[in-house]
Amino acid sequence: MDEKLKSTLICSGVLKEARDFLLERGFVEILPLILTRLSDPLLETKYAKTKIYDKEYFLTTSMIFQKQILMNYFEKIFIVSPNIRIEKESPHHLVEFVQLDVEMRNVTKEKVMEFIEDLVIYIIRNLKEKYPQLIKVPVPEKPFKRISVKEMKEKYGNMLNLSQSIKEPYFLVDFLEEEREFYDREDPQRYGILLDYDLIYPFGFGEGLSGGEREYEYERIVDRIKRKGLPLSLFKEYLEYAKERKLKPSAGFGLGIERMVKYLLGLDHIRKTRIFVY
Repeated sequence: MDEKLKSTLICSGVLKEARDFLLERGFVEILPLILTRLSDPLLETKYAKTKIYDKEYFLTTSMIFQKQILMNYFEKIFIVSPNIRIEKESPHHLVEFVQLDVEMRNVTKEKVMEFIEDLVIYIIRNLKEKYPQLIKVPVPEKPFKRISVKEMKEKYGNMLNLSQSIKEPYFLVDFLEEEREFYDREDPQRYGILLDYDLIYPFGFGEGLSGGEREYEYERIVDRIKRKGLPLSLFKEYLEYAKERKLKPSAGFGLGIERMVKYLLGLDHIRKTRIFVY
């Protein structure tokens, strides 16, 4: 079978297993946005924009703000979310990709990492049973090992070197404020350290998932935006919700579907995970 056809089969399997896992646990699925007035100001990412009826819209880079706003109405949500990100070209990056976007109210970093372990194990175990001839990676065991950003830099230099050196999934934790976004919650006990977590695949497959606890208090959000040097006007709708105390404590993550398929099939380039890619 052609690599792209194998990828399509496994992609379908990943989405089915993920949906089953989440729906069984009471999550509500939310429809994704393609066009938005409020999108994620990701570092090292250029916006794709368009004008409709004389109004400017972004093509969605992520639905992080929408997820936070939805926590006012739902306890647990997920979105199979197409994203457009104009980033560097590499075997790990697509301009158009899909992530499984998950958010939960009143949960901590530790609880979410345990949840991620269960989700990843569930997906891999079930797909290995259904497609043993295709899925070659082992089912990981809990708990996944953790390494801080500081230790990673001291021992490996960067994330990809770490990924090439490990043989099982790791959590990368304790990110520095300047390396992440303003909505990622700062540890109340450690200035400049964020309550974030990335899942790193082994054997050089790199980052597969990124997440964190969220800032939800208006004053904290404004302070973090200012510390980033970003204009408050860019986030008017989001700040209005925060000011009215409509944001709740929450945490979540985005799991890259194509990156998981690339890892599960041992592909050398992420473009091989999509039939139609430009």
